[in-house]
Order: sequence, then structure tokens, then C-alpha cells
Amino acid sequence: MSPITFALAQSTTRWHDPAGNREAFAAKLGDLSRPCDVVVLPEMFSTGFTMDSKALAEPMDGNTVSWMKAQSRALGSVVCGSLIIEDGGYFNRLIWATPDGELQHYDKRHLFRMADEHEFFDAGSERVTVSYKDWRICLSVCYDLRFPVWLRNQGDYDLLLCVANWPAARALAWQTLLRARAIENQSYCVGVNIVGTDGNGLSYVGDSGVYAPDGEMLVAADQAEGVTFATLEPSVLTSLRQAFPVGLDADRFELERG
Repeated sequence: MSPITFALAQSTTRWHDPAGNREAFAAKLGDLSRPCDVVVLPEMFSTGFTMDSKALAEPMDGNTVSWMKAQSRALGSVVCGSLIIEDGGYFNRLIWATPDGELQHYDKRHLFRMADEHEFFDAGSERVTVSYKDWRICLSVCYDLRFPVWLRNQGDYDLLLCVANWPAARALAWQTLLRARAIENQSYCVGVNIVGTDGNGLSYVGDSGVYAPDGEMLVAADQAEGVTFATLEPSVLTSLRQAFPVGLDADRFELERG
């Protein structure tokens, strides 16, 4: 493993405007101040967090996934973020697009019932870990962060990535859970949220950030719109796991995937 650099794109989103959001994010990505390995966009970055799945869903070969592939090629970096995909159902799908044109994806497992997300979307059934530059990265979306069993590191990942639309009213929970997932799993934790006000009138204050395996906050985007960079060192991860090998005493279990 070698150091890996993330670019956290914390931004407002335009409500129900995929073309406008693609244009806005393209401008941000076209003006990156330094090279990076992975660009992280928020949850439902092309529409905002909406339940209008039938009207706004795209296929896997649609405009937004094609845009992500093109951005990844142009930047020479992974581009990832979630959007509404129709694929035998309607999914809040996190797309992982690599510069060589490969696509991987994770479908959000835990649907936010307080917004009736479970009424308009299908839940994913598989946890997904991608490998990039020898880093093993576990993918998650927003509400998944509240379910530590689903995200439990069973020795299969080095970094937990979470994209979100997490409202300001629960900002403390967002920060606390990112730190908790990092500590309990002895992994880096990267969280990307939005700022501004969405079409439902909900406010978002960002607080995107990166946490070290011991829970230390390494990078904080605070409440500003913009791109924040973080370079993560594998030696920090290795040293902690060797000096404090809590994973050796972890409980073993199997998940039931319904």
C-alpha cells in the first residue's frame, strides 16, 4: 500500500436538476488545486435527496454514469457518489468509476424510513468492498452509518467511505458516528455531506471529514462549499493494528441478507 489522496467535494445540489448538477460538479472538478486518487461526491449528487425515484431514475448507461466515467478518465482519478438508478428496481446506488472505465457499485442497504425511502426504493442486499491502489475500501451511503453490524470490519477493509445527505438537525450524530466507525473498526473513515437547503426545506451544514483509525479528525471541511483534500498514510493504519490488535478479540458472526 502507498499513500492515497482523497478529494471531498462538499457542495450544494440543485433540486431535481441532473444536468445542472453535472455542470456544477464538472466546474469544481475541473478546477482541482492538486492531483488526487479518489474524488468523492455526495449522496444523490445529481438530484438532491428525493423520493421521486420513478421520475428521476437513470439506467446504468445513462447520462450521469456516463458523465462520471468521462470525469474519471479526464482526471485520472476514481469518481464516486450515489444517484438514483433503475435496474430491475429503483436503487440509491453508489457508483465507483475508475479511470480505466471499470464500474463497481453498492446499493444502499438501510433506507431512511423517516423520509419513506423504503417506500420508493429497493434495499441493497450485499456489502461491497472495492480495491484501489491496494487499499480495501468499504462503501456505504448515509443512513447505513447508524448500523455498526452491517459495517463491521471483519478484517476485510482499510477504509470506510460514506456519502450522505445528512441534515443539520442531526449534525452531531453524523460527526459522532463517523468517529465511532473509525475507532471500532480500526480503519480510516471518510464522510462527504452536502451544504445548503434542499427542495424539501431541509438545511445541511456539511461537516465532511476524514477520521484516522484511532478516531482523530484529520481533515474537516466544516460548513464551507468546496473541495477538501486528505492524503492518508498506510503506515498509520498498520502501526495501530500491530500495537493494539483489538481485531484478534472480535466476535465472529454471519450477516443474514434479506
